[in-house]
Amino acid sequence: MIHNNNQSTIRNILLTIDVEDWFQVENFKPWITYSSWASRESRVKKNTHQLLDLFDSFNTPHTTDKTHCSKPRVTFFILGWIAEKFPDLVREIHKRGHEVASHGYHHHLCAKVPRGELINDLTDSRKLLEDITGATVFGYRAPSFSISDEILETIEASGYHYDSSFNSFDMNERYGQVDFSQNKKNGIAVEISKTFYELPVSNFKLGNRFVPLGGGGYFRLIPFPVFKLGIQSLLNQDKAYLFYMHPWEIDPEQPRVNEASRFFKFRHYTNLKKTYSKLSTLIESFNQCRFVTCSQYLAAKISAEQIIP
Repeated sequence: MIHNNNQSTIRNILLTIDVEDWFQVENFKPWITYSSWASRESRVKKNTHQLLDLFDSFNTPHTTDKTHCSKPRVTFFILGWIAEKFPDLVREIHKRGHEVASHGYHHHLCAKVPRGELINDLTDSRKLLEDITGATVFGYRAPSFSISDEILETIEASGYHYDSSFNSFDMNERYGQVDFSQNKKNGIAVEISKTFYELPVSNFKLGNRFVPLGGGGYFRLIPFPVFKLGIQSLLNQDKAYLFYMHPWEIDPEQPRVNEASRFFKFRHYTNLKKTYSKLSTLIESFNQCRFVTCSQYLAAKISAEQIIP
């Protein structure tokens, strides 16, 4: 558990990585069948190792502020299909001190599968990750943030202690919309029950609309000075910021899906060459903050021994 006598002044950044390969993204499903995944060129190990090495690099002397900035602790939401194929990658993530969490098994949208099938997906992925690491898996993120009140109940019933699938940006039809206005909040953590919490992706509210500042394609599209200002505002407001991205977003050499629509190609391929350096700049720019895992953040916020890894 994190202990600090001045918790109110600490700014926490929660970096989260959805570990899936370039051919598993929702935007390409009309052109890439699930049955073809095994025959595709996998690049997720190489890309994830690059991210791990980047996070390790912030333990080195080039880091500007030695008082606060140390190696970021990151939450990796790992797809079960990837974990089964590359268990050594899962072990490496765990060995380097990061949190291993679940991104489901098959990357099916939660809202489009029967409840029984969803329960199997949730429990099978969690058990696989726990068998590989020998450690408890506490968190889950739904593919494409596809949640609902009923799905959250199913996630909790499947043995998870937190979910991180709520994205308040409402202009993507895949994102589930849940009303948390009546729920108790502690920082950015939303209490769903006494033993289950939601950690939403961070977005900036402008009037009655939300500006997408949580990461992903928006991180690649929005100029960094603007993105940085948004993060600063959220940190001032909530004392915490939750960011997400995928390993394929640092890989400009990945195979192209030429038959995909122009819109989906734009969303997927824009600024891939810049993402790695942009992420490094983000970490360097906020080196006065603490980069903690989702479980670490919850442990510091809530007196709940069962969520402490």
